[in-house]
Amino acid sequence: MKRLLLALVAAAAAVAVTSPAFADEALAKAKKCTTCHAVDKTKVGPSYQAIAKKYAGQKDAEAKLVGVILKGGKGSFGDNAMPPSAGVSDAEAKTLAAWVLATK
Repeated sequence: MKRLLLALVAAAAAVAVTSPAFADEALAKAKKCTTCHAVDKTKVGPSYQAIAKKYAGQKDAEAKLVGVILKGGKGSFGDNAMPPSAGVSDAEAKTLAAWVLATK
């Protein structure tokens, strides 16, 4: 029984390590972020990969992105303004920002 339980825990951990991108991409879709953004191409806004590249190595990158997600922003990637994301909680914004920064 212990072996089965340990195997299940190990399998769950493996899934958790490999699937956060899918879970957070689902959140981005649910919050309508993908209307303007895509993982690997520019739409109305920059790709998630371009955002991750621009903020790579910045200690405050997550906080900056959380602010843009919640309050909107303009000028970081051109003239298109990003409106505040309605219906996104602080916790969801933090999850989305972490996911975007991890996008490769």
